[in-house]
Amino acid sequence: MKSSPVTMRAQGSLTFFKILFLISIGFISGCSENSAPETRTYSIYTMAKDYKEYIIQVDNLSSGKADPVKNGARTYPKQIWFDLIVRDGFYYRLHRKTHYFLKYTVQNNQYVPVDSVEIAPLTYLDNYNWVHPDTLLLISYDRKNAGLRYAKVNVKNMKARLGIMPVALPKAPFNSMSVGFSELRNKQLLVGYSYHSITSSNFSTTDTAYVDILSYPELKWQKTLKDSRSTYPGGANTAQPNTFQDEKGDFYFLACPGIALGNHPDKPTALYRIRKDENTIDSTFFWNISESIKNHGYGLWNIGNGKAILRSERRDLFTGVEDHYKVPHIEFYVLDLKQKTIKKLDLPLDKGTSRQCVLVEKGNVYISINSDTAGNYIWIYNPDTETLTKGLKLDGDIDYILRVEKLYED
Repeated sequence: MKSSPVTMRAQGSLTFFKILFLISIGFISGCSENSAPETRTYSIYTMAKDYKEYIIQVDNLSSGKADPVKNGARTYPKQIWFDLIVRDGFYYRLHRKTHYFLKYTVQNNQYVPVDSVEIAPLTYLDNYNWVHPDTLLLISYDRKNAGLRYAKVNVKNMKARLGIMPVALPKAPFNSMSVGFSELRNKQLLVGYSYHSITSSNFSTTDTAYVDILSYPELKWQKTLKDSRSTYPGGANTAQPNTFQDEKGDFYFLACPGIALGNHPDKPTALYRIRKDENTIDSTFFWNISESIKNHGYGLWNIGNGKAILRSERRDLFTGVEDHYKVPHIEFYVLDLKQKTIKKLDLPLDKGTSRQCVLVEKGNVYISINSDTAGNYIWIYNPDTETLTKGLKLDGDIDYILRVEKLYED
């Protein structure tokens, strides 16, 4: 496909919706488009056992205690997906019922709205990518209108440019698609995606991983890469990362066909590579992760020096997809990309698939663990000494540590 994108403008002015929205939640008196975020170092997004969600901001992940319910800021509106995007002290998320993309900050332990922009017809975010320090690319498949939509949002003025991505749409027997990653480099945008068959009783994924190469910023189709050794490339990064670019500029992506994501479990979880300055899948690098660990994996984080962290399910400990959220059954591994060796970390079993749970900073790897028996902690892994220590404890009635992130970019 070589059609050019269709674009339109979505205005970011103070609309009738915004006024009603701010009044209805009782924060209009404290809200301003010039609201300055508080200057903490880290943001921890949590969900309590009563399903209420809280953000707590801290300066230290290595020790101490924090209680998000007592001392954090409760978020709203209630979400069924934990797609909260953090950048430079602000929080961004899509309000699905209204199609507004909302901007918040935290002030005096309150979650305060700052601005919004309408980005209809996007109702769900498959993928987001910071294509510029002030510009966020949002991608979503619109099943109702059968199109792969995008919005480029300038988060400074909250204005959006909307369009359609020139990617081949699903054909029978598939009626939907999802974008697992978008990677910007060399004036090209790499878009990894899958096709799905979705009914009231079934969800399945095609047996092939697809990667389209588009020119950027024109977003014109250039090439489609296909590989049938695995499927479901990337996985929604609003849930957790499954890709990274290493220090050499090589791009790695995990294909996640297991029950929790792609639901094509007869295919292996696999790691692919696209080398710097190339636009083909590297034929010399294919890592069958499932063969190495005898399970499927979800979640991939670069920790430097040719190594990465992988989250993996223990299939002997769960009976179905619901158990991914309820039953501790997830382990963490260190992957050596050069040697293709794997080492399991001695951590308590974790739970949940919608987790941004690994943060790398100054040589240390911070890993959040939700354990029903060992408590909710931020653990610290030192790759040089290969040691693990307990760090910050999350006190209170917390069920999940959904996201741990830096509030500001370096």
